[in-house]
Amino acid sequence: MLEALITSKTRLKLLLKFFLNSSNISYLRGLEPEFGESTNAIRQELNRFETANLLITTTKGNKKLYQANTKHPLFPEIHKLLLKHIGIDKIIEKVIENIGDLKEVYLVGELARGQNSKVIDFWFVGNNLDKGYILGLIEKAEKLIQRKIRYIEIGLNELSDFIETKSNDELLLLWKSE
Repeated sequence: MLEALITSKTRLKLLLKFFLNSSNISYLRGLEPEFGESTNAIRQELNRFETANLLITTTKGNKKLYQANTKHPLFPEIHKLLLKHIGIDKIIEKVIENIGDLKEVYLVGELARGQNSKVIDFWFVGNNLDKGYILGLIEKAEKLIQRKIRYIEIGLNELSDFIETKSNDELLLLWKSE
């Protein structure tokens, strides 16, 4: 979907990297092997984002670190657009309605790190979740978004153990009950 609007593959990869999970921080040389692109192409796009104030930078040693500017007025819209591009918005919307005692939904793994992936990994946090309903929705959602979906159900009392195994860039809270 976004490939038709954003023709630069590097630009799209940077959007996913920084705007899907705003806690992602990276530097130019670290993006080169991850993207499989030349540093020059990545540098040009990073400079464009920085000039537009979409990315903020800090310096650590001799490395210039980049991170999404969450205070930019377009940040929430770009984030929502990327969720729609991945198909996560539809999954969350459908799941929450009839799943049971759902408390939180996390995106984990490659997509949470901002790397495009054909597999979406979720943590559903709650008790007495309707597994049959979840499996039916996952089957429908996979056809709709043309990606595979994996999930695990985590009880509220187990959540802290699971969170300890992940770094901030591998974990993104998508939804929380009020």
